[in-house]
Amino acid sequence: MSAPQPERRKWWALGVLSLTQLVVVLDGTIVNIALPQAQAHLDLSDSQRQWVVTAYALAFGALLLLGGRVADYWGRKRTFVVGMVGFGLASVYGGFAQSGVELIVARGLQGAFAALLAPAALALLTVTFPSGKERNTAFAVFGTVAGAGASVGLVLGGLLTDFFDWRWCLFVNVFFVVAGLIGGLMFLGESKAEGENRYDIVGAVTVTLGLGSLVYGFSLAEEGWGSPRTIIFLAAGVALLALFVWIESRVAQPLLPLRIVTNRVRGGAFLIQAVAGTVMIGAMLYLTFHLQIVLGMSALQAGLATLPLPISIMIVAGFAARMLARTGPRPLLIAGPLIAAVGLVYLSFITETGNYFVQVMPALIVMGIGMALIFVPLQNVALAGIDPEDAGAASALANSAMQIGGSIGLSVFTAIYVSAVNGEARPEPAVLADAYGATFIAVAVALVVASAIALVMVRGAGTKPVAAGDSPAMMHVG
Repeated sequence: MSAPQPERRKWWALGVLSLTQLVVVLDGTIVNIALPQAQAHLDLSDSQRQWVVTAYALAFGALLLLGGRVADYWGRKRTFVVGMVGFGLASVYGGFAQSGVELIVARGLQGAFAALLAPAALALLTVTFPSGKERNTAFAVFGTVAGAGASVGLVLGGLLTDFFDWRWCLFVNVFFVVAGLIGGLMFLGESKAEGENRYDIVGAVTVTLGLGSLVYGFSLAEEGWGSPRTIIFLAAGVALLALFVWIESRVAQPLLPLRIVTNRVRGGAFLIQAVAGTVMIGAMLYLTFHLQIVLGMSALQAGLATLPLPISIMIVAGFAARMLARTGPRPLLIAGPLIAAVGLVYLSFITETGNYFVQVMPALIVMGIGMALIFVPLQNVALAGIDPEDAGAASALANSAMQIGGSIGLSVFTAIYVSAVNGEARPEPAVLADAYGATFIAVAVALVVASAIALVMVRGAGTKPVAAGDSPAMMHVG
């Protein structure tokens, strides 16, 4: 393991790692706001339009576990650097795409390199801030960036689309990559798991195929839940994931040590993270469609219109961090999803002639309050009690849960949307508003389930208030 970093260097490292998290989360949404323009320029079908979003989230989520193990075994800083470079090159390729297939492939490559980058960054954060009040502060900053990154992507994407071109939503990543590489080389220390390490290739292939089949099966649900193709891919996904669990219980050095997920509290945190992904990926995509297609906003106006969400998250994050120290994570993780669900139910009443300041902005503010209460404690809970050699795998699973949750959520919401518009090629604005409202109700239901998960699973020794000198990483969970 690397030697402890000097105090100032440690906080510079937090800045670099937070920038990395911003890029990874931001790229899940920055292209979303440009999709109407990209669809027109590249003549994308509606199915291809969805896969521009899904390809990134699916490749990211499906490969994260392997990326986490690569970070653990090969070196977290080294993996961070390779992920940064590859992410930048994939972004340039996507910026020059001349067809829908090229753009989708580029987005998949972005997701694959993000699967190296994200777990390396979160694992580096875990070992850089191993204990005490500093760890709470670092995770609060990191969680806030993660929560706000999706909406920041929408604003930046709108700005670039309106004043330059949709392609700049991909080219802009080069600037982030250069800054991240310089900062990473200057301020990050190397660390990796000790001892003899072997890659679980069979497990990696099985879980990747399983998650891919599951997400693809959900994406086919717009054909009908009883469609043979839908059933076959969903069944294959479940079977492959079950096989993956069996493999992991028997190999000497598993891709995902089952001790990480069998812990009740940590397992609950991962499930809540998956639901959070449905909000930040699925719900926000359909909101941007409503703002642009129904309310007639430009890309920049639509991006700016989402700002109440990240602003609310950032304002409430400080309060949530103080509450975390006093009450522990459980009350926040129970209340947060319910508050966000109220915002989404309010948002479901949107109409084609409704005023943004009446129908949309209040809902975003309430959603932001709820999401802040989720994001601030969530990753701390998900990574509490993790041994250093499992830091990469656990960090990967935390990110993977959000991305796969978002991918599955988006596929389900698309099926709900298609059903609501009755397959019309060019639905009227009123029909679109009703369809988007139906998707928001589905997200609200998922959030209520997340609150119930927190109530039942996030309880025990690892969920007590954290004193300033205590180390959440060393606490027993569950």
